[in-house]
Amino acid sequence: MKVLMHRDTSAWQIQVWVSFALAAFLCGVGLAWLPGKDLDRAFMVMGYFFCLTTAFVLAKFVRDNEQSRREGKPADTPMFRYVVWTSFFLAMALTGWGLLRMEINETYKAFLGVSWLYLITCAFTLAKTLRDKHEADVLEARAASRVQEAA
Repeated sequence: MKVLMHRDTSAWQIQVWVSFALAAFLCGVGLAWLPGKDLDRAFMVMGYFFCLTTAFVLAKFVRDNEQSRREGKPADTPMFRYVVWTSFFLAMALTGWGLLRMEINETYKAFLGVSWLYLITCAFTLAKTLRDKHEADVLEARAASRVQEAA
């Protein structure tokens, strides 16, 4: 019995991790040298972390629901769906609002905005890559177990 499974290449995995690290670095640099008030800086740091964590939670939620549909199992509760989506949009909206209302140079705002959106995009890509690796590992372990049982 031969099992075919998709695995991401090492080059892709390295690119995903390097992109995520670069995005986090750019956000960190932008926030570390953020001109203006300490309160603005604290708000933006919290906003970036809120956006980052909700992006990972949303990616997991969407993937888990897709898997549940394929397996015919019940998905998460409607309340959890509401909490996940609301948290993500609230995090993005509040962080964007905080960025737009800050009294700093427009070029600096653009740098912070682009690095923030790059971080969120990389978070979704990283979450997918990690989940794909996990699923391939599970499938491979099951196939190895079946081979041992058959022997």
